[in-house]
Amino acid sequence: MGRLSRSFHPREVSRLWHEAAMRAPLLCVVALAACASTAPAGRKDSVNDPIVQSGHPVLRQRAADVPPEEIRTPEFQALVARMVAAMRAAPGVGLAAPQLGVPKRVFVVEDPAALQASLTPVERSERERAPLPLRVLVNPTVTPVGDEKVTFWEGCLSVSGYSALVARFREVEVSALDEHGAPFTWRVRGWPARILQHESDHLDGTLYVDRMVSRSFGTTPQVKARFGGQPIAAALEAFAAPR
Repeated sequence: MGRLSRSFHPREVSRLWHEAAMRAPLLCVVALAACASTAPAGRKDSVNDPIVQSGHPVLRQRAADVPPEEIRTPEFQALVARMVAAMRAAPGVGLAAPQLGVPKRVFVVEDPAALQASLTPVERSERERAPLPLRVLVNPTVTPVGDEKVTFWEGCLSVSGYSALVARFREVEVSALDEHGAPFTWRVRGWPARILQHESDHLDGTLYVDRMVSRSFGTTPQVKARFGGQPIAAALEAFAAPR
């Protein structure tokens, strides 16, 4: 172990850690969350906040609605910031407050182009995946548009290391409040629609394993080794999954 060439005051060390965390590469939707002092023990994906893992009761209960007057408070804004930081550090494309041990109805999503760089053109086209800017959704209501469903691989930061096939509605509309408390409606299809449904499930105590094609469940490295880069049809055929 090497030594630092200069000494640092404890407050300066804390500041450097904070700045490093905020510069971490973006990826998942697993965000800046609530109070580190109250978050349960779990996987440590950011400096301050562990991501709660399957088995903890907070992931299996309905999260509480957020009073509109609470949204602009420093405490709630700090929670959102922590959620974003945790999501980006994981990295992930979405994170719900219960994943930080906070039973509130809020989640964040973000799917930057950098996270899609390793996908083949076929994978990107099949998934209808395009860059998704950072969004904060408070008290969201997600409604399917039409009956069409599509099946693809999913994973979850709270079920670390595993993946499975999950059928989701291809298109949805969400109504929510943003980080300032302003109401908005957003209609999306393809991969963004899948992200919204996955994160909305977290607010109702549902995990993707409750919806998965059970025979497809496996470790993420095994799934990538067997099906990575292939059209989704190969996996659907292998597990007789719905198309």
